[in-house]
Amino acid sequence: MSALYSEVILDHFRNPRNCGSLTAADISHEDVNPLCGDRIRIEVRLRDGVIEAARFRGDGCAISIAAASILTELIVGADIARDEVISGDELISSLRSEIKPSRMKCALLPLEALRSGLRTYKSGDHRSNRSSFR
Repeated sequence: MSALYSEVILDHFRNPRNCGSLTAADISHEDVNPLCGDRIRIEVRLRDGVIEAARFRGDGCAISIAAASILTELIVGADIARDEVISGDELISSLRSEIKPSRMKCALLPLEALRSGLRTYKSGDHRSNRSSFR
């Protein structure tokens, strides 16, 4: 596996940061990559429109788990009023690995879950997207 992935991906896959659930999450959204079956749930707690804490749960490949771990580190302190809390390019570059086009959906799955959750939250629909994770 090490020849395929950077040390950053391997480290975050083997030792994911912010893995688990948040108590009293303001945003909770799950997304699935139908091509490979990866499933990632992002949970965020806000304070005054700023991301105070972020966690994830997931079932997926090394790239999607590492990307979720890194994403939760990068977004803490971000203002959700911004058009883009984090760009796809920022997340991909944080993986410090060449991500092949066929694996790009894996790498961006956590970000898509975050974006969908933010859209739902901003629309005023604060109902949680129920998860299959227990």
